[in-house]
Amino acid sequence: MGKYYITTAIDYVNAKPHIGHAYEKVIADVLARWNRLNGNEVFYLTGTDENAQKNAQAAKEQGDDIQRFVDRNVRYFIELCKKLNLSNDYFIRTTEEKHIKISQNIFEKVLNKGDIYKGTYEGLYCQGCEAFITEKELVDGKCPEHNKEPKYVKEENYFFKMSKYEKEMLKLLEKPGFVFPDYRRKEMYNRVKEEGLKDLCVSRKGTDWGIELPNDKDYSIYVWFDALINYVSALDYPNGKLFKKFWPADVHLIGKGINWFHSVIWPTMLMSAEIKIPKQIVVHGYLTVDGQKISKSLGNVIDPVELVEKYGADTLRYVLIRDIPFGEDGDFSEKALIERINSELANGLGNLVSRSLGMTEKYFDEKIPKGVNLIKFDLSKFEEHFEKLELHSALSEIWRYINECNKFIDEKKPWVLAKENSKELSDVIYSALDSIRIISILVNPFIPETSEKINDKLGVKLGNYKDTKINLLKSGIKTNKGDNLFNRVE
Repeated sequence: MGKYYITTAIDYVNAKPHIGHAYEKVIADVLARWNRLNGNEVFYLTGTDENAQKNAQAAKEQGDDIQRFVDRNVRYFIELCKKLNLSNDYFIRTTEEKHIKISQNIFEKVLNKGDIYKGTYEGLYCQGCEAFITEKELVDGKCPEHNKEPKYVKEENYFFKMSKYEKEMLKLLEKPGFVFPDYRRKEMYNRVKEEGLKDLCVSRKGTDWGIELPNDKDYSIYVWFDALINYVSALDYPNGKLFKKFWPADVHLIGKGINWFHSVIWPTMLMSAEIKIPKQIVVHGYLTVDGQKISKSLGNVIDPVELVEKYGADTLRYVLIRDIPFGEDGDFSEKALIERINSELANGLGNLVSRSLGMTEKYFDEKIPKGVNLIKFDLSKFEEHFEKLELHSALSEIWRYINECNKFIDEKKPWVLAKENSKELSDVIYSALDSIRIISILVNPFIPETSEKINDKLGVKLGNYKDTKINLLKSGIKTNKGDNLFNRVE
């Protein structure tokens, strides 16, 4: 058994979660469940970034106490995790006492090493990014992420000697693998090569919200310096059992807008603190509506909880993965979701399960017949797609298998074989049922609730990926056709 540690970015709680948050968490859940199916011990982390000034600003605008505001809003993110049927092992909040102490501990460690000093910063600051940005990054004078002009600030602060680690960062980013997809790695490499690494402001002065600097009570820790530390504080760095077992992270899953923070700033922080570098930063694209990034600041938010309550968690999970090639931006629409329900979930998988169990009930008294699985399907392409994180293509392969099974039933015509008293009927029905068992394993990372329902109908427990071999379904087990897996939506 190997280990697999996967994290999502942690979310600001200045507003309710939108479908972009759901997208990232579902991808992480698919990868976590896939690794469990392959026998790995998994730790899946998600959570909320609560020390940001944008949270404090949102609370102030609503005339609310900051802590009360944060405590209330964080519940929406916890609810989202439950609604999406995520298998996360921990939900971290950066206002947790242990995170505060560990952030201060790492800050002090970097300070004592001589990598933090006091100085003055002059430049542009984007409130939405909670980050200082350069003129070169602006598009028409505005931050490309938030479509707003940054403010010019000049203030005395503490700085991290990020420039000290420029050569090490270039070496890390030189070879494929550390950042995926590879063009995202090249973007980071080229930026470091062209611009060099500048020292990073790591404090805020005169704020009443955030983590206090261990060496200076007039300052708090800059939000990104504290936020990134959640990946190790959740594991009880430095001596916790979880840290010793799961660190370094196998995958930090993030959106493309925060690639620099994770692929450059975070590794340099770890180098300074003498903590191992994560194995891989995996970068996904954005969901869009009419070609625009979905975001709270742009006001085109889609509520994922409403969609789950209307269509079910598995339906939303399926469409988010099916419609968007990993790494690319993808447009989301409710119309496309309904089309997928009708054509693939109801007519494809739902129909296969319903008709197979219906015939088992009719011809074999609801018991799995003795037989041999005649449906041969090569899973090598599915595995290849999954390993390359081509998750939409992996789903396509599963549905190719489902279509093969439906085609097999149509061609064999078990309703005719039953009239002829053919011995082949047992093999045909067994083939369908054993294939459905295999399909329940394949779809489990994507649509886990449906996977469980299929296994309940078959009267079996979910297998591991090694159980996707044919002829493992035992005869004589009582089945239960029950309700449809999916109903068509008009």
